[in-house]
Amino acid sequence: MTTLVIFLQLLFIIPLALGLNHPTCDLTNTQDQGSTLKIFHIDSPCSPFKSSSSLSWEARVLKTLAQDQARLQYLTSLVAGRSVVPVASGRQMLQSATYIVKAKIGTPAQTLLLAMDTSSDVAWLPCSGCVGCPSTTAFSPAKSTTYKNVSCSAPQCKQVPNPTCGSSACSFNLTYGSSSIAANLSQDTIRLAADPIEAFTFGCVNKVAGGGTIPPPQGLLGLGRGPLSLMTQAQSLYQSTFSYCLPSFRSLAFSGSLRLGPTSQPLRLKYTPLLRNPRRSSLYYVNLLAIRVGNKVVDLPQEAIAFNPTTGAGTIFDSGTVYTRLAKSVYEAVRDEFRRRVKPRNAVVTSLGGFDTCYSGQVTVPAITFMFKGVNMTMPADNLMLHSTAGSTSCLAIAVAPENVNSVVNVIASMQQQNHRVLIDVPNGRIGLAREVCS
Repeated sequence: MTTLVIFLQLLFIIPLALGLNHPTCDLTNTQDQGSTLKIFHIDSPCSPFKSSSSLSWEARVLKTLAQDQARLQYLTSLVAGRSVVPVASGRQMLQSATYIVKAKIGTPAQTLLLAMDTSSDVAWLPCSGCVGCPSTTAFSPAKSTTYKNVSCSAPQCKQVPNPTCGSSACSFNLTYGSSSIAANLSQDTIRLAADPIEAFTFGCVNKVAGGGTIPPPQGLLGLGRGPLSLMTQAQSLYQSTFSYCLPSFRSLAFSGSLRLGPTSQPLRLKYTPLLRNPRRSSLYYVNLLAIRVGNKVVDLPQEAIAFNPTTGAGTIFDSGTVYTRLAKSVYEAVRDEFRRRVKPRNAVVTSLGGFDTCYSGQVTVPAITFMFKGVNMTMPADNLMLHSTAGSTSCLAIAVAPENVNSVVNVIASMQQQNHRVLIDVPNGRIGLAREVCS
């Protein structure tokens, strides 16, 4: 069995032989250290949220593409004037998370697994007694002596969508399609690795209704730039600095790392300016200058990759999108050069959903390099190609960004970020990058 086949077995089919029943395979007992948390993929053998679906490889690819498409629609909707507050909308809350970390909430501590999301600004948890929540593990406010509701007069109440007041406590509601979510705005102590953060504000979800998509069972930890994000609430502790290394799907334990704060960060990084786009102020923008396929710098329409604070257009790093998305004109230019360099040259190109560059049989593919000011990010085949577990099909795992939106955001997504250390350093206005074996 080839390494590439193993890769997709780990990515899309939960491998029973990889320790699902191993006594140490329990994320809630994972030992985090200092200000560093272990990151696990949601389909890790150790994850309680791993899929039990018997969907085919093709069906799983199409499902992930559809989830990505909904997330991209959310990201492109984050424009000042349309999104009044920089808090995750119902659309984002309902995305299937990709990477999870452990957190301890309350006194005494209750362990929950939260999705890590660099483009979200709020933390939320399924709470005990929640009607319609899919989780069997929920946070119990009644068991915590440090839990309290946020009052309607608190400034945080103005930072959530559709706030309402009952019994003087702040609540809010979110909608997505035919589903709705009701949550109380709450505070309690949260502990990440060895760091306690007191009076941390989060949404305590108590009802999910409707016949549409339901939220994922785990909670969410927002690492964006908004007022309710972890980085803002714990600014004195972490100084708006963190790095992460997303593990390869080929890793047996699927374990990467999230390092919070400026200390113990790697030194051998190259940096590019971190940009702030006032039209989408929560997102982490970079200035994409060019894209190279093999040794060829592709001729790209500059207006399609340019950072534009007037419209909100540009390029972001996002941990919650699985497959990189590029503006149509950019994608087509990169794709065409990629196809020209695939060997054998007569390889037949087919499509699968939003992936239009798929092959049958073994092919050799060129690396793709995103070129930023000061640093290049080169992605070999493992970061670029999806390979079928039940055949010889492989697809270029990059697709077109949604069209007919207010302005296009190019998204560098989690599959392409795997085995890279990404450092977000807001005070110094920079993003650091380095190739790293994350697992």
